[in-house]
Amino acid sequence: MKKLTLILGCGLLASGCSFLSQQQPQQQQLQLEQQYIVEWIGERPLIDRSHLSISLQAEGKAGGFAGCNNWFASYQLSGNQLALEQIATTRKVCAPSLMEQEQRYLEALSQIVRWDFGEHGQLQLWPQQGAPIRLWPDTSPDNN
Repeated sequence: MKKLTLILGCGLLASGCSFLSQQQPQQQQLQLEQQYIVEWIGERPLIDRSHLSISLQAEGKAGGFAGCNNWFASYQLSGNQLALEQIATTRKVCAPSLMEQEQRYLEALSQIVRWDFGEHGQLQLWPQQGAPIRLWPDTSPDNN
């Protein structure tokens, strides 16, 4: 009986390992035309109920919402290397805290040198030094 239990245990362990290896996520790709929503800028989360975004268009143009103003830029993408250039915005004025956050976001965007996906599938835009901008794909119905 001990032998049967051992054999069954080994079989379950082997099938479990096989199942887990099949469940590991595929290499994720940065999706052009997909809007991503910012969760953190470097070491700081966003102000409650603020909404910042980025979308990379196929023709080398990027844009999104910076919390108060829309922003747009050109970008260079090569493998996991990413650089945003000539970042510009509309010129609305909002509450001082939103304006400060917007400036942090735009400054962080100008420092981006590469991208990857974190262990939970979160897009990370990395500056040369420091913590990344962390984002999730926008899954709201009006973005699909």
